[in-house]
Amino acid sequence: MAASRNPFGWTEIYVEDMARAQKFYETVLAVKMEALPVPAGMDIEKDCEDSYEMVSFPGDMAAPGTSGALVKSAMFKPGFGGTLVYFSCEDCATEISRVVSAGGKVLNDKMSIGEYGFCGVCMDSEGNAIGFHSMK
Repeated sequence: MAASRNPFGWTEIYVEDMARAQKFYETVLAVKMEALPVPAGMDIEKDCEDSYEMVSFPGDMAAPGTSGALVKSAMFKPGFGGTLVYFSCEDCATEISRVVSAGGKVLNDKMSIGEYGFCGVCMDSEGNAIGFHSMK
């Protein structure tokens, strides 16, 4: 039985330096990101010891798949070895080719994953591992 929707509804990538991270993702993905307001009901004084910032990736909440945001928060820190997010691409080699000049590192260049297409894994400007996936 097929699922009626994808299981993931939102993704957050934690960052230390919002300006640096935003520039990295805008450069690599060739997108424009926008600041989001603090979620309603969140008490910044109580919930966060310092600032809380969110900058969203472009997206359509009604479309298949998921969108998300970069988040700077005292509650969560970026790092390697946690969840791995894959960005969907036309040809993942394009995004991977932009990583180093945007301040990241290529960990695994574009490689075949058989009938499932191609993928590569990189490190962003904040030390997070991120993946790129394409069918060609």
